[in-house]
Amino acid sequence: MPSNTDIEKIRKDLEDARLDSEEALEAFRLKYLSRKGIITDLLAGIGKAAPEDRARLGKELNALKQKAKSRFEEAKSALASDTSRTLTASDDPSLPPLPLPVGSEHPLSQTMNEIKSIFYRLGFTIADGPELEDDFHNFTALNFPPEHPARDMQDTFFIRKDEQDPGRDLVLRTHTSPVQIRLMKEQAPPVRAIMPGRVYRNESITAKSYCLFHQVEGLYVDKNVSLADLKHTLITFASHLFGKQLKYRIRPSFFPFTEPSLEMDIWWETDNRPGQWMEILGAGMVHPNVLKAVDVDPEKWTGFAFGMGVERITMSRYEIDDIRLLYDNDLRFLEQFP
Repeated sequence: MPSNTDIEKIRKDLEDARLDSEEALEAFRLKYLSRKGIITDLLAGIGKAAPEDRARLGKELNALKQKAKSRFEEAKSALASDTSRTLTASDDPSLPPLPLPVGSEHPLSQTMNEIKSIFYRLGFTIADGPELEDDFHNFTALNFPPEHPARDMQDTFFIRKDEQDPGRDLVLRTHTSPVQIRLMKEQAPPVRAIMPGRVYRNESITAKSYCLFHQVEGLYVDKNVSLADLKHTLITFASHLFGKQLKYRIRPSFFPFTEPSLEMDIWWETDNRPGQWMEILGAGMVHPNVLKAVDVDPEKWTGFAFGMGVERITMSRYEIDDIRLLYDNDLRFLEQFP
């Protein structure tokens, strides 16, 4: 049982306690007034004291408990009347909570989602496929000849390279075009879809090139699809993405999987940079050999395909001059894109 000295020490401690915050007030209550508090514990042990001491101890401990209650109530009233304090939801449940800090969407994601949204409105669905591809889907079915430079170790990340049987090669896909092949093998025409995703190239990392980047490719195969349909789709897309005052040009090009092939440039200028032509995508009519590779009759069906790099468009729109910034995960950079 506590001695007079122990009781006096407890009395002094509760008198000296600083009750200047909600946290301090709650700690005081738990220590002295709760069911497991010091005073409650002492009152429960009075029965173990000598009979002649019980009345005195009970009186002193009850007085101590009343003093603790008085201190608690006074401090609680003082805190409630303190107009210098800002109430929060923890003080008043009827107050709205403080806003939580939220992250921002990565600029690549912003551009990718906007591109998806535009093509979705143009009637395209979204298709997906694996990033680890075999030779057939990544090269052969897309009309890449055996000696094409893209098949070299210097240009492609090979997971498995079989010199005796190139058909067993496994690569990290160099474009999202293999998804077009998979889609046409699984679904009979008509087909209208875009294929967004990551692709990989064995390139040196510089301010303008990286070992991985994002592409959005598209495919439309149906009866009587023409080059005019392709041009109309590309111009409509570019006008939605870059504005209706768009200045563009379309010029001939070459890709193994399309014939004829073309590239689209837009005139791009900002307050900080003089205007210049910038290539934003490549496209063309699907090569008959590609259709034959997936058992689609090129005499009955025609189509067009296109592909664009998301990084290039993102860097132009936000005036980013180093592609590595998009992959550094630097919050100072990412916080600029709310």
